[in-house]
Formats: sequence, structure tokens, C-alpha cells
Amino acid sequence: MTRKSIFFDILRISIHQVIMQRRRYLGVILAVALGTAGFIAIVTMGRDVKKTLNRDLDLLGGANLIMAYLDAGHKYSKMQQFQPETIDALRALPGVEAVSAIVSKPSSHSSVQRHNIGFHVVGADGFFWDVNSFTPVKGSFFNAEDISQKRRVCVLGTKLALRIFGDVDPVGRMCWIENEQYRVVGVLGGVAVGDLVDFGFIPITTAIEYIPGLPPPYKIYIRCTSWDDVKRVADAIPDVVHRHQLTDSLRIEVRWEELKRVKSMAWWVELFVYFATVSTLILGGFGIWNGMMATVKTRKAEIGLKKAIGAEDRDILAQFLVEAVCLSFTSALLGGVLGLGALEIGSYFLKSRPHDTLFLACVGLALLFSLVLGAGAGFYPSIRASHMEVVDAIRDE
Repeated sequence: MTRKSIFFDILRISIHQVIMQRRRYLGVILAVALGTAGFIAIVTMGRDVKKTLNRDLDLLGGANLIMAYLDAGHKYSKMQQFQPETIDALRALPGVEAVSAIVSKPSSHSSVQRHNIGFHVVGADGFFWDVNSFTPVKGSFFNAEDISQKRRVCVLGTKLALRIFGDVDPVGRMCWIENEQYRVVGVLGGVAVGDLVDFGFIPITTAIEYIPGLPPPYKIYIRCTSWDDVKRVADAIPDVVHRHQLTDSLRIEVRWEELKRVKSMAWWVELFVYFATVSTLILGGFGIWNGMMATVKTRKAEIGLKKAIGAEDRDILAQFLVEAVCLSFTSALLGGVLGLGALEIGSYFLKSRPHDTLFLACVGLALLFSLVLGAGAGFYPSIRASHMEVVDAIRDE
């Protein structure tokens, strides 16, 4: 027989042994499969999970938000503004998810009953809602068409809407802002909104067109893709601004303390998850070792008989080593299937799906690791089996 045929015979026998003894190896298979699935899910979905968490970081202090503004210095200085080309350049920075420019001023509202109610009016662009991860509690936000057409539409904070309209649904109704009528298209609320529940929001183009005495857009908000990008983006902002406009009054505010706490918490969670995954794989390796040792003891007669009819030590070693590798590899394949299921479920809930190439790379790495795990865990039991004396093996049986 050729070496190739011998190898395939050993492989066939090893797979048959794994199938026949699947109940004995069930715990080992599950341990390695779950560890492999955990590894695939963590590496594949890690970036998307982090991105999703960063969308909702206002609940954790808005750690991935950067505020940049142009300080006038004193009240007699001329107010500067961010130029459109500057804002576009900031949006193109790596690690930046969205940039929003706003204008604001204290204003007054005349309600349906013509009672004046003081509040802040904010002129916002179409990126304002995404930058702050806002969602309407009623109606919808004004859109790009409303902004380009300079329409007189507005979004009210929940408290402001209650002050103006009481318990009546304000969506679709008209209200007065600076002696102009605006149609309410939505209501803003939620935990992340904070004091903005008492603000009114209109398209920035409408605000510049119809509200007198409005300061230019001197303040912008920048949302980074993740907390890991905040420092790099904050360091790059001054250079980008100075390349597109002349100013010596740029100020940047980052919530460094909140960022530090969030990164520390994420690091510990990530460390715990990786530790749990590695521990599961190590336990699976010990399970393979223990299972193979038990197998060697229960198959002494088989080992003795094979040696008696001419099998060499290396043949016995190869058989049990390949059996251990088959056990580990089969478990990793099952883990790949479970990992695919976790990927599909995670993608559904996160509304985002990583590239298939990353998933396939993780599966390939997991299968490669399973080969090393099986060979390492099965090496010593295989050595024990190959060194067993024929007379001792048959006599013990």
C-alpha cells in the first residue's frame, strides 16, 4: 500500500471512531464548537457592535462627540463662521461619521392663543439628527428637501410642544416663530436629548433667510465612528480648518473624562469576552486530551492486535493523532455553523452586516487553530498508545 492510501485509511478509521464515540465526546465537541463560534462572532461582529454602541453613546456621556467652534474673543469682535469647504473637508476625515453645523439664538413664540413663550430656536442642517443619534417621538424630522427649499417647518422639543399645544398632538399644526408661521412636522424627546426638550428646531437655510440677527454658523458637532477615533480626529481638526480658512479663534471641546470611562469599561468587557472564549477553547483541549487518554485505555486490545499483525509504532501514533485532529476539526466546523448563525442574528439586530471575506477569514483561522489544538491535545495520548507493549496490552484485556 502507498503512503497516500495508508493515510486515507487512517483518516477514514479516525472519522468512523469519532462518529461511533460521539456520545463520549459530546461535551468536548460542544466546548470547542462554542469557543470557535464565540471567536468568529467576536472578531467578525466586533467592529459593527462598537459602531452601534457609538451611535447611542449620548446615554454614556456622548464620548465620541467633538464640538468645534470659532470664539469671537470679546463682544466687539466680528463673529467668524465655518466655511462650507471646511465642513466638507472635516466630513472626509478618516474616522468621522457625520458633521453638523448649527445656528441658534433666543427667540419667542406666539402660540395659537397669541401668548408669547420664550425659547431657543436652532437652525440645524440635515446631519444634526444623525450626529446626535436623535429619533422623533412623534412625526418626523425635516429632510434635505425641506432644507434646500427653505421651508418653514419645525421640530419641537417635548416640553416646548406641551407648553404650546398642551395635550393636543402638535404634528401638522401651525405655530409662530419670529412672526412667521411654521408647520410642526415632529417632536423631539428621549433620555439623550437633555435640555433640548425645551428647544425649537428649523432648517438652517430657513433660519438664515427668515430670522433677523442670527449669528453665522460658528459651531459644529463632529461624530466619530468610534471612541478609538476621537483623539486622532481631534488632533487633525486644527490642520484641516487652517488649510481652508484663516482663523485664530478655533476651540475644540472633547469630553475626555467620559471618553476615558467608556474606553475603560469597553476594555474590561472585551477582555472578559476574549478570556471566556479562550478558556472555553482550552477546556475543549483538555477534554480532547482526557477523552483520548480514556480511549487509549479502552482500546488496548485493538492496539495490541494491530501491533501483533505488524503495525509499527508510527502507525498507531498516526491513527490516534489523526483521530484527535478529526475530533477537534469536526467541532470547529460545527462552531463555524454556529458562528454563521450568530452572524445572521447579530446582523439582523444591528442593522449592519460585516464583509463575508472577514467571516471566511475568521472561519479559516478557527479551523487552522483547531488542527493545532487537536494535534497538541492528542499528541501525548498518541505517544502512550504507540509505545504500548503488545504482551502488556493483550494481557491486561
